[in-house]
Amino acid sequence: MSEVQALFSVLRQSADPLVADEIQRLVETGADRDLNRINLLDFSKNTGLPEESVISGFLHAARVGLFDLNWNVLCPGCSGVLDSHSTLKSLRHDDYNCALCAAGYEASVDEGVEVAFTVSPRVRRIAAHDPNRLPFWEYARQIFWSSGVEIDDEAFPRLIEEVTLEAIELPPGEKALLSLQLPAQFCIVFEPVTHTALFLDVSGEPTRERQQLSVIYTGKDAPTGTIPMRPGPLRLSVENQVGVRVLPSVWIAGDALHELLGKRKPILTAKRILTNQTFRDIYKADNLTIDQRLKITSLTFLFTDLKGSTALYERVGDLAAFDLVRAHFHALLDIISESAGAVVKTIGDAVMATFVRPEQAFAAALRMREAMDALNEARGTTDLVLKIGIHEGPCLAVMLNERQDYFGQTVNIASRVQGLSVSQAIHITGPVIETPEVADMLSKASIAPIRKHAALRGITDKVVVYEIP
Repeated sequence: MSEVQALFSVLRQSADPLVADEIQRLVETGADRDLNRINLLDFSKNTGLPEESVISGFLHAARVGLFDLNWNVLCPGCSGVLDSHSTLKSLRHDDYNCALCAAGYEASVDEGVEVAFTVSPRVRRIAAHDPNRLPFWEYARQIFWSSGVEIDDEAFPRLIEEVTLEAIELPPGEKALLSLQLPAQFCIVFEPVTHTALFLDVSGEPTRERQQLSVIYTGKDAPTGTIPMRPGPLRLSVENQVGVRVLPSVWIAGDALHELLGKRKPILTAKRILTNQTFRDIYKADNLTIDQRLKITSLTFLFTDLKGSTALYERVGDLAAFDLVRAHFHALLDIISESAGAVVKTIGDAVMATFVRPEQAFAAALRMREAMDALNEARGTTDLVLKIGIHEGPCLAVMLNERQDYFGQTVNIASRVQGLSVSQAIHITGPVIETPEVADMLSKASIAPIRKHAALRGITDKVVVYEIP
């Protein structure tokens, strides 16, 4: 058995066998381009396999060495990769600038950080492992843009021709002179390796005089800004003072460029990975550094706790109570994982979990309540009374007590809302119930929420909450 076959054998012990089979098929038969920055949501759609199973499978595959996992900071405008990290620990809080869009961005793990997988070079060598040999547009496609840019393979050659006025490959230390005819359109001198851009505002009366422009790539002081030009001939001088080849090109910023960059498809975001149970289980020490504070603009928190657990131990004895509480934990953890959530921590008999979307948390809460009723019925008791609270909002991803955790008022409110329940009830806040998907679930289940104002400990103003009877 070869080393690669052995790795797939190990993978099948931890991942869904169907997912492992599809991953192996991709590695063995996929085109080079298909094995670089793999979009897992695309993979799920194309194979018909559940997204959560695919994400879990690739995480296990990366853990055994079949793939390299990368965290790519994206420009929200053009979806270009502003920086790529092998670990979330090296992600900076801000200072990411997109030359193409002429703007700076703060890295948000909501939609701004892509998680992508590239086959390991020891498993299979692909062209992207040596990006300095990729032709210009393959470099742009495979290295500069994220996996969220949807490329129409049939239209791609036509769009390239319409967009590009000139493009060259310039080795380190070399110079070149480019002669081109500027149209009366906005143009961009773009270089994807150093991620630099110079904008040409081409307008006014055409000229026959040759205009001159010089660009020097140093890798430090990036050419930037907007230069007025007139339609007509241009001699562009480019010089490469960077230690690697550069790929300067001149683009027409017209309809073809917008068509090329305008189509997007869903990507696997860092927020979703952080709320994935498999990731939390197998990458416990690889999330964040102790000093990192990553801003998340929207995350849903679910808190549970058992009512009267101390009295339960006194009433039925330690052994019986322990078995009952353990059965309750098993049921909750299974439901959270199956609902695309992740357990952040357990405290005594309480559980803190996160979900990407409110409807996932609410669906999990309804299943939890049913699971407790089933456990009570099976044991001929009413001892398991679960209190559940759900809230959605912004927070910070942090490291606390050597594990990835969350901090902020959203977390506090979710915890306090859970404390409002005194029976097998669920309490949710306005941001949750206002989600169309949650409203639709309530309507289909013929559930009439009870609206009330509640004073929450540590929260200055009263909060509108909804009891789900």
